[in-house]
Amino acid sequence: MTEPGSDSGKTAPAGTSTLDLALRAVEYLVQQSRPAALAQIAEALSASKATIYRHLVTLQKHGFVRQDPETGRYDAGIKLMILGESLRQRYDIVAAARAELMTLRDHTGQAVTLCSVIDEEVIVLELIQGRTLVEFATRRGTAMAYHASAHGKIWLAFGSQDRLRRIAAAPLKAWTPGSIVSGEALLAEIAAVHERGWATAPDEVITGVNALAAPVFDHRKILVGSIAIVGSTQFIPAIPDPEQIREVVGSAARISRGLNWKD
Repeated sequence: MTEPGSDSGKTAPAGTSTLDLALRAVEYLVQQSRPAALAQIAEALSASKATIYRHLVTLQKHGFVRQDPETGRYDAGIKLMILGESLRQRYDIVAAARAELMTLRDHTGQAVTLCSVIDEEVIVLELIQGRTLVEFATRRGTAMAYHASAHGKIWLAFGSQDRLRRIAAAPLKAWTPGSIVSGEALLAEIAAVHERGWATAPDEVITGVNALAAPVFDHRKILVGSIAIVGSTQFIPAIPDPEQIREVVGSAARISRGLNWKD
C-alpha cells in the first residue's frame, strides 16, 4: 500500500467509534459491485482519507480487505467469504436441504432458493440457478418481503401469528402494481396459503417473475425454513402446474423428514 496524503477536510461523525467505522468500511465494500477507490470509500463514510486508509491497512492485514496492486482500489477480502460459508453451515437446514434443492432444480429446470428467518427478516440462505436462459440476481443474504414474496407468505402462514398480525396492520409497500397492499387482502391470502400448503407471488416483487414456495418443519413441527422454485411467469404461472406443486411440496416434506420431522 502507498500512504496517501492526509485529508483533514472530513472527520468521522461524532460518536463514531474506531470499530464502528472499520465495520462500516467492510460492509460498504461488500455491497459494491466493483473495487472502490480510497477517496470514494472516505466520501461514502464521511471520514478522512487518512483515517479510512489506516482502517484498510488493518483490515487487509487480517484478510477482510484486499487491494488491487495495479489500480490501488479496494475490495472485500476472501476471508469474508470463508467466514460467511462457515457461518452458513451452522444452519442445519442448509446441509439437510442441499441435495434436495439440486434435485428440485434438475426436475423443474428453475432456480431454487432456501430461506429462513434471521433477526425477523426472511433471508435467502441458498440459491441454485436454474437451467433456463435467465439468471436471477438474488444473492445469499438477500432479505425478502413478507407480504410480497412466496417465501414471506410461507413464514406468515406457518410461523408466528403475532408477526402476521403486526405485518398486516402495518403499511405494505407496493413493489409492483401486483403487490398486495391491503392488510385485509394479505390476511385472506395467508389463510389460503395455510390451507393449501404452498404459496406463490406472481408479479408481486418483479413484474414477470413468480415463485412457488413450501414450508420445511423440524422434529417439533416448527417452521425452520422455506424452499421455492423461482422463474418467469412463462414457466411458473400464477396458478402453477400440478407437477410443479408436487415437486416443491414433496421436496419440502423430504427435507423435513431429514430433520427428523414425522407426519
